[in-house]
Amino acid sequence: MAANTITRWIPGGQRFISTDSTGHSLVMSTTKEDIGMKPSELILSALAGCSSVDVVNILSKKRTPLSHLEVHVSAEQDSEPPWTFRKIHMKFIVKGKGLTEENVAQAIELSEQKYCSVAATLRGVAEISTSFTILED
Repeated sequence: MAANTITRWIPGGQRFISTDSTGHSLVMSTTKEDIGMKPSELILSALAGCSSVDVVNILSKKRTPLSHLEVHVSAEQDSEPPWTFRKIHMKFIVKGKGLTEENVAQAIELSEQKYCSVAATLRGVAEISTSFTILED
């Protein structure tokens, strides 16, 4: 399986447009430009997105579909270049009829340990932790 992206610089600053293999694009920039996401924080968004897809699918298969999902990601980076992420915490906030702590915990664990390619890529470098809150439906 292959993955492909193309990233193009927008002349005149530090802005870039990255396009994936399906033609979807996003804007990246430095904090100085303040027009797109910081590339390093895209890693955190990718982790949350990857895990979210898994959690939604797993809970749906368990016949406990979600009506709401948010993932808040916080991270600690080294203070010197290349500012590597060392600790990443994902807090899942979920809502859905019939959700149990056991089902939600299992879905998150399966994503982190088995299915999420982003978590698997980061695991050797950063310590990833998770927590969750179930909101009343």
